[in-house]
Amino acid sequence: MAESERQTGSPEEATPPLCQSFMIPKKEIHMVPDMAKWKRSQPIEKLMELLDTLDRWIDETPPVNQPSRFGNKAFRTWYAKLDQEAENLVKTVVPEYLAEAAPEVALYLKESVGNSTRIDYGTGHEAAFAAFLCCLCKIGVLRVDDQLAIVFKVFNRYLEVMRKLQKTYRMEPAGSQGVWGLDDFQFLPFIWGSSQLIEHPNLEPRHFVDEKVVNENHKDYMFLECILFITEMKTGPFAEHSNQLWNISAVPSWSKVNQGLIRMYKAEVSEGEGEMSVVSPDPACNSCLAGHSNLSDWLFCSSASASLPTQHLLQAGCRAPQSSYRPAILH
Repeated sequence: MAESERQTGSPEEATPPLCQSFMIPKKEIHMVPDMAKWKRSQPIEKLMELLDTLDRWIDETPPVNQPSRFGNKAFRTWYAKLDQEAENLVKTVVPEYLAEAAPEVALYLKESVGNSTRIDYGTGHEAAFAAFLCCLCKIGVLRVDDQLAIVFKVFNRYLEVMRKLQKTYRMEPAGSQGVWGLDDFQFLPFIWGSSQLIEHPNLEPRHFVDEKVVNENHKDYMFLECILFITEMKTGPFAEHSNQLWNISAVPSWSKVNQGLIRMYKAEVSEGEGEMSVVSPDPACNSCLAGHSNLSDWLFCSSASASLPTQHLLQAGCRAPQSSYRPAILH
């Protein structure tokens, strides 16, 4: 009786699943980069692809021959392509139900690459990219889990593209204070880069003026990558062409450097004309940034140290592991 009941079972129960394979479990996560197999953030990947597109357009738009050494007019051709395609690029990052936000978000993207009339670039344009990222956070495209990748992956890639623009088209510094300014083009990577070095066991502020230390560690630390770019673009003694940074190298700790740079940014950038050109005075034109008329309100809500070097974070995929670092961009 029991045997006949077994024989009358359903065909599905008797048929084994097809195409099954088995393996003995083994450890797959040995280093931080191994996390990339499991931790992926599609918005971060799409932002990286967007920046790769901007990079490719530079290669497709070589500088033209002209009498003037600086401000190559080919930049205007490159910018015209971005101006035309910006909304479509943003739509590749945001989900379809947020497509209506694309025109507003795209404006910050276009403002973040420099001025096509003057062919210059400065901290106001950098602030526009921060506003672009803030918009994506505010509308929910980027999440808290993306916090490290936003700075050390997306913003780092943005810096690479901007440096390529500056070198290819010989862009002028916008609003530069010359030898008395921190840097001709950037400010935020010095703040986030100094935060990354807080509590570092070996590297101290005095080391960033050491050429050997910079050459050996610039790929791992955002601050040192900034120093390397300066030394590549400028000639002469460091103390003469970058006097502010030279003075900062005498500060005893990275935490004091970080705190001082935040105060400096608020005084010279976020409260100056640079930011005013990024955020419209009409709140209706800034729905994504509602409640954040001053970028520093959310840029520097907190400051702590990143426990991993940049190169490891870049290799770790889109969503970096948790650490004590909390880029205030997400607050």
